[in-house]
Amino acid sequence: MTRPYRVVDARRTREVFAALREALSEGGAAVVPRNVGADGALPSGAGGGGGAWPSAMERAPQNVALVIETSGSTGVPKRVALSADALLASAAASAGVMGGQGQWLLALPAHYVAGAQVLVRSLAAGTEPVVYGDGHFDPLRFAGVAGELADDLRYTSLVPVQLARLVDAAEGGAREVGAALRRFDGILVGGQALDRGLRERAEALGARLLATYGSSETAGGCVYDGVPIGPTVVREVDGLLEISGPTLAEGYLGDPERTAAAFHEEDGVRWYRTGDLGEVRDGRVIVRGRSDNVIISGGEKVLLDTVERLVRSWDGLGDAVVVAAEDPRWGQVPVVVTTGSAELAGLRSLVAEQLGRAAAPARIVTVGELPHLSSGKPDRIAAARLARGDADERPGA
Repeated sequence: MTRPYRVVDARRTREVFAALREALSEGGAAVVPRNVGADGALPSGAGGGGGAWPSAMERAPQNVALVIETSGSTGVPKRVALSADALLASAAASAGVMGGQGQWLLALPAHYVAGAQVLVRSLAAGTEPVVYGDGHFDPLRFAGVAGELADDLRYTSLVPVQLARLVDAAEGGAREVGAALRRFDGILVGGQALDRGLRERAEALGARLLATYGSSETAGGCVYDGVPIGPTVVREVDGLLEISGPTLAEGYLGDPERTAAAFHEEDGVRWYRTGDLGEVRDGRVIVRGRSDNVIISGGEKVLLDTVERLVRSWDGLGDAVVVAAEDPRWGQVPVVVTTGSAELAGLRSLVAEQLGRAAAPARIVTVGELPHLSSGKPDRIAAARLARGDADERPGA
């Protein structure tokens, strides 16, 4: 049994919302929210003819309600197929942790799983989402939109860079932004690790945060503040995290080899190999970083995600991105790309003391603005381009 696809411009949020309602409750076409060009035209082949996927001849498995298209860390496109059961199981688990169903403010693109799940949670709750809309994320505009929420329970989902802008504005004297942060009964923060300092600043303003961990393959966040939600189970296998539970995707459409590599069954239980380094300690999930975001510098393994978390604790480097750069002596070295500034020797000393000399950044590249993806996550490929150049020998080595 199959069903047709329906490609929808992700910027037309109300259309995505309506299409998801049909897909979840009425057996409508599987929804493919897509980030389209500035002219608003869908690519040729979107729903009929042409060379872009899906074509009019392609159909989705009957149980698939949503397809999230993502390039992944390698840049190779993935089409993550999520069933109605997985999406609704995720919404139910989230509501169980957050204190009940409520009204949501959508401030993320609908073609990313975190944005799409805001719409799914709204459908599950029977509430109408309030939509921030397109354009640069502006704290004052966010505060105004937050004021439109009318339900007893109010929620939103953000990425750290959005939260940082809200906190900066509130601390800078924008009282309405601080009031907006306090207006929410829960703010999910995901997409990347939430810096401890940023969290403390936000909570000092009265924000109620939940740091989430998950991916498109798990229908969004399935671990809140280190604890798996609902029936989700997380385990560590050979240093890598694996996840099981009802929110897992069906796999990758048209890519059986990648599906087999990422999903496997053991003793009747289906598991997803996340590719993330981590462990489970006393029931809490500790994520170290991506297994593919590791370099070998002078023969030593360096986890760039771990270096980045430590670098961001340095005053003025809260937005820093740590990327790899080629080095003629060491092979590869960590480089900090940031809009801030810091004294390199002191930063190197801090990192070397806690993580070892190989992890100490070789240099700091200061830019006017950090590159970001439309999801709000840092564009690490673009940041790596900014960091390129003739690498000096590691200072102080």
